[in-house]
Amino acid sequence: MNPLYSFSKSLIRVYLMAMLSLSFIGCVNLGSKTLKNERSNYNLSVQRTNDEQLMLNLVRLKYRDTPFFMEVSSVASQFILSTGVNAFGNPLNDSTKGLFGLGGNVEMIEKPTVTYSPLQGDKFIQRVLSPIPLKTIVLLFHSGWSIERIFRLSFQAMNHLKNAPGASGPTPSIAPGYMEFTSAVKYLRKLQVQSAINLSYNEENSVAQLILHINEKDKNREEAKQFALALNVEPGKTRYVFAFSPALNKANQIHVVSRSLLGIMFYLSQAVEVPKEDVLQGKVTQTKTHDGKIFDWKKVTGDLLKIRSLSVKPEAYSKSTYYRGTWFYIDDSDLSSKSTFSLLAQIFSLQAGKVQDNTPLLTLPIQ
Repeated sequence: MNPLYSFSKSLIRVYLMAMLSLSFIGCVNLGSKTLKNERSNYNLSVQRTNDEQLMLNLVRLKYRDTPFFMEVSSVASQFILSTGVNAFGNPLNDSTKGLFGLGGNVEMIEKPTVTYSPLQGDKFIQRVLSPIPLKTIVLLFHSGWSIERIFRLSFQAMNHLKNAPGASGPTPSIAPGYMEFTSAVKYLRKLQVQSAINLSYNEENSVAQLILHINEKDKNREEAKQFALALNVEPGKTRYVFAFSPALNKANQIHVVSRSLLGIMFYLSQAVEVPKEDVLQGKVTQTKTHDGKIFDWKKVTGDLLKIRSLSVKPEAYSKSTYYRGTWFYIDDSDLSSKSTFSLLAQIFSLQAGKVQDNTPLLTLPIQ
């Protein structure tokens, strides 16, 4: 037997063993790196598409189109480690006859599968159409959100003060009342900034209660007094009770009507800037004042949310969606709008986070 041939066979065995060892090492190294990279990529993709879907549905509501949600139920990804070895002859001349060239490769192949669930069924409808629970409002307050922002989104009335209740559905034809409500919650915001108030949740005789606590030393502040007077309750108290069905003849009781999740989305859809040609063609409802003038919804939602529109894709945007031939977006420097949109996303997660187990699934393997 040719000694050179025997040496080549031995070299192949050594190379195969080395490649096998490297494949296990590569599996560990590549696996950890892949997990680190792909987890961030999936996180960003799911978050971005959720935001786009939420904005798309706000725009749909402005046009009186039907909203629809597809939830990402799961993302399953398989990583397959592929190794290869090849040997090839090199019969160039007599001196190299019998020698083999050796080659190999280690490759990580990803095969992701995304499962979508349409949000539908009785449980989802109940979450979408039911009033926002008072307990949720307390949770949002203790998460650091502005009480003004929470109340303006969540409540459509406090006692006799109206917060554009007609905007909790399709765009109303008549301008809503809102100014007194907005002024009242601004007093609360000033007290919150000064750490003068707190919120808690309670149930009395199975009736949910949101309790506003005002510090003893702050109960006679001008903001606290003006808030109480605006709602026709007795000023100078350290405790006011908000409830859907408050007890009668109590000086510190405040009757509230909260919006549903869909109501909040209808309300915020008034922040969508519609192209002039769509307005002229009657594709959206134009709200008018009692004297017949066009009502500007920026007076209601302008300091909460602004969704702008362009015929071309914007350059500096935080969230965007493309619909009816137009780009709708939130400017990246508009911090107030970004905050309101983030709050809406949190409320949506709290209200519609769980999908029925028997909901149809759409599973897509991604190449």
